[in-house]
Amino acid sequence: MSGKTALIAFAHQERTSFNYAMKEAAQAALEKKDWTVLVSDLYEMKFNAVLSRDDITGEPKEPNHFKYGAETLLAWKEGHLAKDIEEEQKKVEKADLVIFQFPLHWFGFPTIMKGWLERVFSSGFAYGAKSMFSEGPFKHKKVLLSFTTGGLESMTTPRGITGDINVILWPLQNGILHFCGFNVLAPQIAYTVAHVTQEVRVGILKSWEKRLETIWEEEPIRFLPIQDFDTSGGYVLKKEVEEARSADKYGPTVGQHLGKPLPPDSQVKPEGSGL
Repeated sequence: MSGKTALIAFAHQERTSFNYAMKEAAQAALEKKDWTVLVSDLYEMKFNAVLSRDDITGEPKEPNHFKYGAETLLAWKEGHLAKDIEEEQKKVEKADLVIFQFPLHWFGFPTIMKGWLERVFSSGFAYGAKSMFSEGPFKHKKVLLSFTTGGLESMTTPRGITGDINVILWPLQNGILHFCGFNVLAPQIAYTVAHVTQEVRVGILKSWEKRLETIWEEEPIRFLPIQDFDTSGGYVLKKEVEEARSADKYGPTVGQHLGKPLPPDSQVKPEGSGL
């Protein structure tokens, strides 16, 4: 792992928070293994999370009918994106591994982190009509979500009141990260950290540090490759792919479940990991 670069995108307002401790632990553990670690502390940076015309410099191509996606794609190609976007994109370009560290807010990213994703993962840079999912621009990079929750782990089981964690993670890990081509590693989830003992919190940090020692060797979560879909017919599963799985007990993925039971733990563990 020596010589590799990691980017930690961090979203929490307080340095006394457990999320900050997780960020610090990750940075220290990776640097101990000779990684170069870049950090985007979004609250410290006062990162602008709002998309606007100001995200491009100079005159837009269509000032009277501004289309954000088209205008930022052109600006990316011509080098006219706003400076803060360009700076963050350079960090992503350098990174072999991206870690998102955050508290889960309303079953998703905090607003400031979602805004970072929407502005930094712009059209052309992070995805395109012919470069998405398994063929996305970041297909040689790895990524993982490391987050804390306010609720109990039992609440996010298939019988829990908030629902299966695999369903909660699907739009984040497939709809954003895998969509951009990332190899998505199993998430690092610290459940209900505000209501556990200090001894438990120390154990969580030690486990996180231990995992990071060999993080680059981990296998990613499995998603269906774009080649399994009919790209000329609405991006649905090819008939031969579906037929080949007709006898399977579970659906292929959380999203492409084919009306069958969801594959257990498919968004929290790599296939065949035995974890």
